[in-house]
Formats: sequence, structure tokens, C-alpha cells
Amino acid sequence: MNVRKNKLVSLAALGLAGGLALSACGGGSGETDGGNGGGSASDGGGAGDYASLTGNLAGSGASSAQAAQTAWTESFMGMVQAEGGDIQVTYDATGSGTGREQFLSGQVKFAGTDAALDEEELASSTEVCNGEQAFDLPVYISPIAVVFNLEGVDNLNLTPEALAGIFAGDITKWNDPAIADENPDADLPDQDIVPVHRSDDSGTTENFTDYLSQTAPDAWTHGPIETWPIEGGQSGDGTSGLISTVEGGNGTIGYADASQAGNLGVASIQVGEEFVDYTPEAAAKAVEVSPRAEGREENDIVMELDRTTTEEGVYPIVLVSYLALCGSYGDQATADAVKAYASYIVSEDGQQTAAENAGSAPLTPALSEDAQASIDGITAG
Repeated sequence: MNVRKNKLVSLAALGLAGGLALSACGGGSGETDGGNGGGSASDGGGAGDYASLTGNLAGSGASSAQAAQTAWTESFMGMVQAEGGDIQVTYDATGSGTGREQFLSGQVKFAGTDAALDEEELASSTEVCNGEQAFDLPVYISPIAVVFNLEGVDNLNLTPEALAGIFAGDITKWNDPAIADENPDADLPDQDIVPVHRSDDSGTTENFTDYLSQTAPDAWTHGPIETWPIEGGQSGDGTSGLISTVEGGNGTIGYADASQAGNLGVASIQVGEEFVDYTPEAAAKAVEVSPRAEGREENDIVMELDRTTTEEGVYPIVLVSYLALCGSYGDQATADAVKAYASYIVSEDGQQTAAENAGSAPLTPALSEDAQASIDGITAG
């Protein structure tokens, strides 16, 4: 497994969004044998070239964006079929770490990841990317919800210090003063807290622990990590596994992409002097002024995020799921198929599809244009 410990991976995207929804997942694997794809963000991904797309295009990665990927693959294949093409696009929600591993070993042609490719991964990508380096595109932005299941408690306020103390294992009772003082109207029991973490290499974990590390470094001393650093405790494989574990207990608390919070309680998080509920709008606001990370190639769109902001209405526990693509593919058919699908994802139509099916915040036109320019630069042969 590719374990990336104590490494800050910067990220961001821009946008606005609507309500949250829960959707199903997709999966599969295979090689690509396509025709002339391409297209632009403005026309929904190049429908005029869809007729020549055939074969299979496989991707894998972040489970946080599985609802969006399911909607994207189904919508894209429907448009291709309507134009006379016949391509199967599959996405296996293996988790960010496994998705990057499969992409970098050539098992899949694209990866979804909640943590951008790091320097070592970018360097090694030339081996499977026809001598060119891979790059990242932000395609999905969503808040990370702090979900809990505690009988008799529907609303919960948590400070960054309390949240970090819970997951560090230092705050162990629900009626601890660090929690009770901020929840005077809640009937908090003298009951053990059961923190639930991801058991797999997870970009959601890296984003969550990045928040803990930035906002409560004295309580959370492990830094931003992708693989959970504390032995023992409850865990779940993938987003669905974590949610299932939290649902199956009493006194449990975990973290997951907000689109999959379901009927669980969701904590409000202290930002400045207020406690903020998660919404796509609040998550988007946390990143809308974030600069791009320095030291990366122009086509590699990764941005910095300050999670310590105290600006009103901001929800700083947010993830951006990236699309990892090769700068060059071994044959024109594969390159065209990848370009067509990626172009649809970053298009206005593709982003609206994700917002409607997964509650994500669509990219702004400016960011979509930058992403499309990166896609247009993919070569073949």
C-alpha cells in the first residue's frame, strides 16, 4: 500500500452548490479501446465526436465521490450511445490510496483521489504515462461531515480542540466538559465515546486530519495522514464501511463525505465565534479564494487551503476529489476516450450532474476553463 504519513497535501476548488443526496456506486476494470473523443467544457464534453468512441475505459479511487462518478459514467455513456458510439466507462470506489496505486501501475487509465498526487508519485507516473508526467484536476468539492450516533442527542456542537481530542483518544466520555460546556441543552450521558476511522488508505482521512492538525495541533500531534496512525478502535472500509460502523453502534462518531451522512446526527463545528453546519455553499466558501499550490506544473491544478479561517459562514472541513490523468497515453484511442470523459466531467453539464446526484459544489467557469486546458494538452503515442 502507498502510505503517505505526515505529509500535507494542499487542495481546493471553487464553486456553489445545491442540496445533498445519496446515490449508488459503480465499479469495474479493463483496458481502453476508443475512437476520437475530446470536446470542450462548454458543449458538455464534445458530443460531436462521441460516435467513434468504443471499448472500455476503467478508473478507480476515492469512495467519497462514488455518487458523482456513478452519475458521470451513466450520463456520459448515454450521450455516447445516443451519438452512435459504444463505450463502457467504469469506476471502482476502492479508496484514494488504492486508486492511485492502480493508476500508477497501469491497471486503470484514470484515478479519483481526495489527496493530490505527491512529488514521488508524479515522478514515477512517467513509467505508465508514455514518458510524460501525470497531473491532477479538481472535479468534486464537498464538506466532510462529522457524523455521530448517540441515543437521545440530535444536535451537537464541537470545537476543533474537542474534535481532535476525541479522535486522538484523549477525550473518552460524552459528558466530558470539553463537549458538555458547548452543549448546555443536550443530555450527554456518562458513556464511552467510540471514534470510528477509515481502515483503508483514505484521502478523506488525510483531509480530516489536515483540519485537525491545522486547527488543534496540540491535541492532534500526528499531522495530516492518509492511513490512521492509532492502533485499535472501530473502523470501516471505504466511506460506506465507516458509515455502516457508525450506524451500527451507540456512542459512535466518525467522518465521511457529507453526501453519505444519511440519517446520522451531524455535528456543528466551531469557526471563530460561531458553530457552523455543513453545506456545499459553506464548504465552497472555504476554498473560493484559495491560491494554487506553488512548485507544480501549469496543467497540475492543486490549490492551498487555510482551514484555520474564522470568516463567517465558512465550513473548513472540506475535501476536493481530484481526477488524476496521464499527460500522454500510449495510443490515440485511449487518449481520445480519456479526454472525452474528462471534458464531460469538468463541463457545466457534468458539474451540474454531480451537484444534483451527490450535492457537490460545481466548479466556477474559470476553474472549469483551466481544467479543460489541461485536458486539451493530453497527447498520445
